[in-house]
Amino acid sequence: MKKTETDTDPNLLNSLALAYMGDAVIEVYVRKAIISSSGVTKPHALHVQAVDYVSAKSQSRFLHELMDEGFLTEDELNAVRRGRNAKSHSVPRNTDVQTYNFSTGFEALIGVLFFMGKQERIEEIMEKMFINHPVERSGH
Repeated sequence: MKKTETDTDPNLLNSLALAYMGDAVIEVYVRKAIISSSGVTKPHALHVQAVDYVSAKSQSRFLHELMDEGFLTEDELNAVRRGRNAKSHSVPRNTDVQTYNFSTGFEALIGVLFFMGKQERIEEIMEKMFINHPVERSGH
């Protein structure tokens, strides 16, 4: 994705809107990585592999890794907290509230970075995700 600063101030958006945007950005990175690295071409198989990266459990685990490694700045941690504390009034059936909240925090972080035009930082975070959790090659 091109580095572009948007006219949208992330401080004026609610955290669920930031998470919504972050989710879309993460999805693009994951799809690109899986298509270019896995050798998988069938849509269902691509989807199955993508779930390993975009599920609430996976995103929460990855966020905790970033935090434990001290990879995030204080401003980024504030974006995570803001997203994590959002009241969504619903939780997917396959996860618990705490895991979902941390996942939302990760998505909100990516949304904030996107609206701030910090494409390079998004690249660093996503690259770290794929280094820590490489895309598996498939025999398909």
